[in-house]
Amino acid sequence: MSTHVRYIDRTRDYYLGQGYDKPYEWAHHTEAPFTPLTKPLAECRVALVSTSDIAIAGPDGDRDRSNEFAVGNVYSLPVDTPVEKLYSRQEHYDQHATTLDDVNAYYPISRLQELVARGRLGSLAPRCHGVYTGYSQRKTVEADAPEVLDRCREDGVDVALLTPV
Repeated sequence: MSTHVRYIDRTRDYYLGQGYDKPYEWAHHTEAPFTPLTKPLAECRVALVSTSDIAIAGPDGDRDRSNEFAVGNVYSLPVDTPVEKLYSRQEHYDQHATTLDDVNAYYPISRLQELVARGRLGSLAPRCHGVYTGYSQRKTVEADAPEVLDRCREDGVDVALLTPV
């Protein structure tokens, strides 16, 4: 008996169950724009980039649907936001298999801060970035990814860690 989650199969079934006309098509790139590091991670500035719809709870712990940091489909949050104030507003995940209670499980900001403190990473960028799930590969490639890249360049980022929900 298999003990792993067949993520691709479950995703296809989910979208078909939602009434979409055709199965989900996974993005694939034969020429990925990755570049080898030119220096050790201990000297790199790292940015966290996620599709987990992270938000900051208000002063009284209130969780509203607005995001003052959003521009289009891309948003940024200050990296020094206390993890206790972060939460995900994501509503489209397998609620029978997981929970979003542990922010670090899908948005590992505390783990990255620990790696900086231990000298394994040089530093964190001043902002973390997120992309609201839009289900459009064309929009992701033409608009969202270039916006995230621009923000990473503004922050002097060497490495982007991508985490999905």
